[in-house]
Amino acid sequence: MSHTPIADAAIDQLFHSARTFRGSDRAWLDRPVTDAQLEQIYDLAKLAPTSANCSPARIVFIRSPEAKALLARTLDAGNMAQTMAAPVTALIGSDYAFYEHMDFLFPNTGARSWFEGKPEVIHNTAFRNASLQGGYLILAARTLGLDCGPMSGFNNALADELFFPGTQVKSNFLVNIGYGNPDVLKPRNPRFSFAQACRIA
Repeated sequence: MSHTPIADAAIDQLFHSARTFRGSDRAWLDRPVTDAQLEQIYDLAKLAPTSANCSPARIVFIRSPEAKALLARTLDAGNMAQTMAAPVTALIGSDYAFYEHMDFLFPNTGARSWFEGKPEVIHNTAFRNASLQGGYLILAARTLGLDCGPMSGFNNALADELFFPGTQVKSNFLVNIGYGNPDVLKPRNPRFSFAQACRIA
């Protein structure tokens, strides 16, 4: 394990020059995202830290015309053009039956009993950790030279019916993935300073 900071160019790619691509059908260049790239994204994102390695994120990479047509039925009007133009849209879901896999994911501890029959603990754990994994997915895509457009603005219940039928997976948020068109970018919106958002106790 290295405790050496990564190169400035890598930091720039992940944070400083990385942007959220959205707003119109011009947000994305006409360049495909391959199966191999999607597998690489997941293989990095799955390494995100989660509570007791519970790993509740379930992801549908929506790319085919048929799947896009289904996704279109769920989208708010303001998200339609940019999402239909994106090469791939990742639907990030939270599996509320994640604890059924704890004997595999966190063996020799009886961790399933920490969650089973405790709906509030299940909900909080699934939602929090799948959200964390979704954030790592964005960073993973950026490390591979891809751009992202994360968003809400869709009918979660319909998305669950169409993409997670017969499961306890509930949709969380969407991430458009591809090669962003720099021509659509506007100046970055402001962020709070350290002094405004943080304190050292």
